Order: sequence, then structure tokens, then C-alpha cells
Amino acid sequence: MKFGPCILVTGAASGIGAAFVRRIAAPGVRLMLHTRANLEGLSAVASVARSLGAEVAMELGDLADPSVPVGLVHKARTIFGRLDQLVSNAGKAQRATFDTLESNELLSAFASMPVAFFHLAKTALPDLCTSPQGRIVAVSSFVAHSFGTNNVHFPATSAAKAALEALAKSLAVQLAPAGVTVNCVVPGFVRKHPCQHAAMSAVAWESARTASPNGRLGEPQDIAEFIAFLLSPAAQHITGQAIHIDGGLLLP
Repeated sequence: MKFGPCILVTGAASGIGAAFVRRIAAPGVRLMLHTRANLEGLSAVASVARSLGAEVAMELGDLADPSVPVGLVHKARTIFGRLDQLVSNAGKAQRATFDTLESNELLSAFASMPVAFFHLAKTALPDLCTSPQGRIVAVSSFVAHSFGTNNVHFPATSAAKAALEALAKSLAVQLAPAGVTVNCVVPGFVRKHPCQHAAMSAVAWESARTASPNGRLGEPQDIAEFIAFLLSPAAQHITGQAIHIDGGLLLP
């Protein structure tokens, strides 16, 4: 069997992460899948991936604990012998206004998103730089570029995702000579599974749908397709980008 890449995916139990795993799973692909606590959801995603021919390992843990992202990379390396690609997807929207946001909430958002990305990527550098298909994709959010869209405010998430994008761009410059690409995808409003955490009401979601020029919410599959493209050989000349997938939401 011809082996494909070994890919580490955080936040793989639902939403964009789960859709990406279903999209990329195939014979020869090896997947290290992570979720914070949703073992049932992650097991279901892993089962689908295995049915499509992929080899799968799973791990639970809170990425805000620095030992967790470091351990994920080490476990992928131990089980599969290598790590070729990293999809840093885990994170959640934290709704607040500036005056109601607590400092511990801001610190938590940074710990679980940009700081976790830092630990993941730094630990994986030796693997990525020696891989013939080294790729990193970080999932950001439109809230890092538009503040108070749809009258919904996410100051902690906005700041954390903006920091994530800055780290990714800095890393892209460093890794470009090794042929490793580093990009961010920037979703707009993406439909949530009924069991997923949602920071907005049903009324706000309907308003979000009408706010998008194409009149629809994004689907997790929309984002998953583009992540898969960025990991492919066809995207070898794309790096250091934050690419918006939002139905035109942030068009000027």
C-alpha cells in the first residue's frame, strides 16, 4: 500500500474538524485525532475514518495545558513514526462585551488557541521540516477581522485568533525555505451541529445567514474542502495566507 501523510487534527470530534477527517480519510492516510473531552463524538469520527481505510489514533486533553499539545505530537510520532501535516482546529467562540470579559477568560482563550498552536507547531518542527509534504493549517475566524458583526461581540476570541494568525504568518516565513507551507483558513458564520457549543441564539443565527451576501451559512464541509486543498501538492506555492471562506461576509 502507498502511504499518504500522517496528519494531526485537533478539535476533530465535531464541526469543521470532523468534516475534514471525513473528507481526508483514505487508505494509507494516518490520522492522530484530538478532542478536549468529547470521546463519544471522536470515536464516531474515528470509526468513519477507519471505514474509509485510514489508520487512526485518538487522544483527549485540554490544549490549554501545555503538556497536551506537546504530547499529541509525540504520540503521533511514536504510533506512526512520523508527522507530516498539522491542522490546528480546536477552539470555541466566547461571547462577551469588553466590560463583562474577565481576565481569566482572556487568558484561557489565548492558552487554548495561539499558545496551544505554538506548542503544537514548535514540537512538530523536526518532523515537518524533513517531510516531503510538510503542511500546517490553522483555523482562525472572521471575528479576528470584523468586530461586532451582526451585533455579536467576541473580544477574547477575536484577540486570540488574531494572535494565531500572526504566529502562523511568522512561522510561514521561517519554514518556506524547507518547502513547508503555513496558512490560516478564516471561516465566517458556520452552521453548528445541534449538540455543539453555540455562542449565539437561533434568532442571531438567522440574522447571520441573511448578513452573508450569498444568503447562506457556511457548512463545515465548505471549510474542510479548502483545508484539504491547502494540504495537497497543488497548494505548494500558497503560504503565509489568511484565506476567508465566508460567503462574502467581509466584503467591503
